[in-house]
Amino acid sequence: MSDAFSEKEMKERELFADLRVFPPFAVRIDGRGFRRTLDLLGLKKPYDERFARAMANATESLFRESGLNPLFAFTFSDEISFFFSEIPYNGRVEKIDSIIPSYISSSLTIQLSLTNPAAFDSRVILLGKEDIYRYLLWRQAETWRNHLSSYGYYTLLRYGLSENDAALRLKSMKSSDVHELVYQHGINLAETPAWQRCGILIYREKYEKTGYDPIKKTEVKALRTKIIQEWNTPIFKTEEGKKLITRLISEA
Repeated sequence: MSDAFSEKEMKERELFADLRVFPPFAVRIDGRGFRRTLDLLGLKKPYDERFARAMANATESLFRESGLNPLFAFTFSDEISFFFSEIPYNGRVEKIDSIIPSYISSSLTIQLSLTNPAAFDSRVILLGKEDIYRYLLWRQAETWRNHLSSYGYYTLLRYGLSENDAALRLKSMKSSDVHELVYQHGINLAETPAWQRCGILIYREKYEKTGYDPIKKTEVKALRTKIIQEWNTPIFKTEEGKKLITRLISEA
């Protein structure tokens, strides 16, 4: 009698292999232990456009090269949310939750020429079509909170506090106090770049291209698609922001 497992026995132990998700849904990935890896790059604090651009480019690369077809994506800091109206990998959660973060990890490593590994965790979020806008409101609110706390934290460090003391001081401060602290050091948080305050949207946009048919000897028009990185993302609560998201969702 063989001591080895049979293929059937092993397959039966893959308890989550048949766990599936149906669209629409989101996949949110977050950087894991990024601080040490990024410190080696000597990035500016609290924000460095080089890192933000690498995250946006890695996201765009997934749109172009991975074979996946996200409806659109939203990124800030070391977080990316992808929105799907089509089912990749027959909806298998194990596949989705492993391939997407591993692809972005590899792409980001290339973008930044990292020598240390960059890892992301991943989760699938079940959403009805009517939930996507509310989800984005939530993540953009987190974008602003991250923006506020990041500027406050690094201002306190420059003020001479230790990392622990700065973190503790920040916890006891109101938003208005953080605003005033940062303003006293020459930064108006309402006028920082939009990508820092509101995040970056990546999506496909259709456009009409005019060409020439040499056989028919006539002008022809064709529908093409390009990928947009929106670095001036509007506030989603505004009419402009709501119209943009409604348009993107309508393509689902």
